[in-house]
Amino acid sequence: MPMPQSYSRAPRRGKNVKKGVQFTVMVVGASGTGRTTFVNTLCNKHLLDHYRDANDAENAHTEHDVNIRAINTELDGESTRISLTVVDTPGFGDMLDNEESFTKILGYLERQYDEVLSEESRIKRNPRFRDNRVHAVLYFILPTGHGLRELDIELMCRLAPRANVIPVIGKSDTLTPDELALNKRLIMEDIEHYRIPIYNFPYDIEEDDDETVEENADLRRKLPFALVGSEEVETFDDGSTIRVRTFPWGTVEVDNPDHCDFSALRSALLETHLADLKDITHDFLYENYRTEKLSRSVNSGSHAADVSIDSIDPSDLANQSVRIKEEQLRREEEKLRDIELKVQRELSEKRQELLAREEQLRSLEARLATGATPSQQSLVPSETQ
Repeated sequence: MPMPQSYSRAPRRGKNVKKGVQFTVMVVGASGTGRTTFVNTLCNKHLLDHYRDANDAENAHTEHDVNIRAINTELDGESTRISLTVVDTPGFGDMLDNEESFTKILGYLERQYDEVLSEESRIKRNPRFRDNRVHAVLYFILPTGHGLRELDIELMCRLAPRANVIPVIGKSDTLTPDELALNKRLIMEDIEHYRIPIYNFPYDIEEDDDETVEENADLRRKLPFALVGSEEVETFDDGSTIRVRTFPWGTVEVDNPDHCDFSALRSALLETHLADLKDITHDFLYENYRTEKLSRSVNSGSHAADVSIDSIDPSDLANQSVRIKEEQLRREEEKLRDIELKVQRELSEKRQELLAREEQLRSLEARLATGATPSQQSLVPSETQ
């Protein structure tokens, strides 16, 4: 099934940042989807506390607004140390009207862009400035087996222009293998139908090496990732340990790829695709937001000119004009790149068709060479058919 092609960049490999990298992940989902347990499993430490006790009967009837909170931690990556910021959104989806929650979460993403834009505009920049832009949003979907809800569709559509949205199914161990496969298919069909531009691990067959293409294609097939989290550790006689969830019917191993997709997602987030998520955030998502912001600023400035022409600073106007021209040039370059990619895809399809016809021709020649009778030859489908 074809996936929405939101971005055409392939992951850059071999980026080794000696001083460590800053990386920010936001986890969004309704209460009970496994966000907290997943984060603690991802970081291999108790980083988040459960937002609300499910057995608290006294407050069960009250509505809680979304409460955005960021927690910093340090992780040892494959090639460098990662300064990870986890942005949790407890309370989302717990109200009858979640419009305010949408606004708060989207506002948080845009405030991080505003801080970077403000820092870039300074004459003397702060060397200790911390970039808190969110590089990946993990959206936790309830394991209902019925695809996406309206709440899921609305939030993902709103967040996708501002962040790399990666859909995941929390507590996937509550589904049978057949139910999980059906749920994944229904979710991806909804994502395609509503044209939600998720981060779908893009690759270019013409430019990327076979390993990259195969790796990204495999990750794309796993979407949405089926997750199981656990802080329970089972120790064996030889001293080795594994993280598990124990049930009366058996044991689920968190890091076993045959049981869930946790290890694949962790590797993609913190190792193989970390640089690509940061690049897309800066080069595409932030640049688009910056363009919108500057365009609104110029338009508001032009309306103000009708009121007081003397209040315009010529230097500011010149700078804004230069920025607009830069953005126009960048847009033209993006259009050219899109056209080039489209032509490359069409050429690839034509090559495949040509190879298929050549194979048919060789098959026909082989049959003729074996001395097939005219009646037998008439049974061979022609190219026009």
